Amino acid sequence: MIRYSRYLMPTTKETPSDAEVVSHRLMLRAGLLRKVASGIYNYMPAGLRVLRKVERILREEMDGVGALEVLMPAVVPSELWKESGRWDAYGKELLRFKDRADREFCLGPTHEEVVTDLVRREVRSYRQLPLTLYQIQDKFRDEIRPRFGLMRGREFFMKDAYSFDADDEGAVESYRKMYEAYCRIFRRMGLDFRAVEADTGSIGGSSSHEFMVIADSGEDAIVSCASCSYGANVEKAECLPSVATTTQKESGGAKEGGPCSAPVPGATKGEPRKVPTPGKRTVEEVSAFLSIDPATLIKTLLFETSVGDVAILISGAHEVNEIKVKNHLGADYVRLAGEERVREMTGAPSGFAGPVGLPVRTIADLSVRSIASGATGANEKDAHLVDVVPGRDFVPEAYADLRGIREGDPCPRCGGTLRFSRGIEVGHVFRLGTKYSEAMRAVYLDEGGKERVTVMGCYGIGVGRTAAAAIEQNHDGDGIVWPISIAPFEVAVIPVNVKQVDVMAAAEHVAADLDARGVEVFFDDREERPGIKFKDADLTGIPVRITLGEKNVAAGFGEIRDRKTGETLRIPLPELADEAFALVGKKKAECSP
Repeated sequence: MIRYSRYLMPTTKETPSDAEVVSHRLMLRAGLLRKVASGIYNYMPAGLRVLRKVERILREEMDGVGALEVLMPAVVPSELWKESGRWDAYGKELLRFKDRADREFCLGPTHEEVVTDLVRREVRSYRQLPLTLYQIQDKFRDEIRPRFGLMRGREFFMKDAYSFDADDEGAVESYRKMYEAYCRIFRRMGLDFRAVEADTGSIGGSSSHEFMVIADSGEDAIVSCASCSYGANVEKAECLPSVATTTQKESGGAKEGGPCSAPVPGATKGEPRKVPTPGKRTVEEVSAFLSIDPATLIKTLLFETSVGDVAILISGAHEVNEIKVKNHLGADYVRLAGEERVREMTGAPSGFAGPVGLPVRTIADLSVRSIASGATGANEKDAHLVDVVPGRDFVPEAYADLRGIREGDPCPRCGGTLRFSRGIEVGHVFRLGTKYSEAMRAVYLDEGGKERVTVMGCYGIGVGRTAAAAIEQNHDGDGIVWPISIAPFEVAVIPVNVKQVDVMAAAEHVAADLDARGVEVFFDDREERPGIKFKDADLTGIPVRITLGEKNVAAGFGEIRDRKTGETLRIPLPELADEAFALVGKKKAECSP
């Protein structure tokens, strides 16, 4: 049992001016955090209790799948990052510095290099595999704009795990075990979450899943199917090929020097026709001027990439997904070409590029293949081509899924309807393959004595970010509504008037009874007005509140209030501890995996 009078939990009424999201505001107001510098915080006693509960769940589930806990250094020599090729590629988020001997180091934002170095030194034989190592450790990423408290800080706690297997089959099994462990972890924390397919980003690898806590304040847009379990980050979501485009606005015919209103689809004979389109650059302007469906306009976007200039073709009804383009090309970066570069590649200003006769590598989205005949830029100022037939008038290097998903699109798994929601990423699992083990020579000897490269996976969960996401999902106008498994305390016992001997005696008795049963009790023994005590209890989000007032105690009763539902019960004093204990047990059962 902890007494408020001897505890450091300084609550405030005022909302900090720099707190932009609910979790940041409430963690500061509830006395869980205090800011030290931008994106760097002190964890106050109650805030640390929350983090330790998250960590306990993580350790239990990691140990449950046979992972072994280690602790790696926060300071990492540059040599390891240079071996993997990430020293220059990672970006300014990697905080680099030199020691007194002028040797380069960084603060580890993630530990693929360090753990690969550890395993290559210690693992020699297939008999030592599979092996999964994990740690819960402080990380640092020099975010350009730290914000939202623990949601996007610079210094943060993270659980990162790394699996090493003898082959792909073993790596798939390790990934499955960790995926299932993550599902249990977030269920035990009482969170509404979704596992979605995601891009591998700077970590790399062949595939990954993000674990998203569903919340309106989430930074990430995710799609999920209403009919099956498919879910994906919008950057990763697969798009089915469009249905053949045939709809057009039809009228008379072409007018020389004016808009072409003849139907574009189905043109199988003759050459593409050039039509003046003075000042018409955008999809909306061109399609309206030509009286055509935007879906039949073949939009040409020019990119500068690490593998050379590329033209991406896509239907005017869709937008290009640059992450898909980058992954398809295997490029380190892709960026839209500027106005000057567009002129160099096409001979025309932006808005008039087209694939016919374009001397640039060309790749088309699947939506282009379904256009029987369309319109496109003429690579000439104020001009477009119509009656352009893909495959006849231009032949792209390849067709691929390069477009962004839209709400209502068909599910790529079952054909159902995709819907959008917002999510907060709290965990990410990756199948790394041999990206790091090959670069850093993490090898073992197989049964025949032949040297082979280990196959890796990595698995991360943000500890503080998960706590903040729980608040984003569980709060009301009065404060935090903690799931009991990660609440700083389970029961708040509030004697309304600490100067009343009978009230204090009853409160001490029920608090001691619950404490003896292993319940985490927070005893508010402050000489404060009842309203202040009640507001603080609601603000800090303790799941169960027991209130003992003078009149109730005199009548032989106490009150139990459920923070989540607001339901309040008047219970005889001899039964008060039993009822509270039962409610705690019920709430714990709701957080079972």
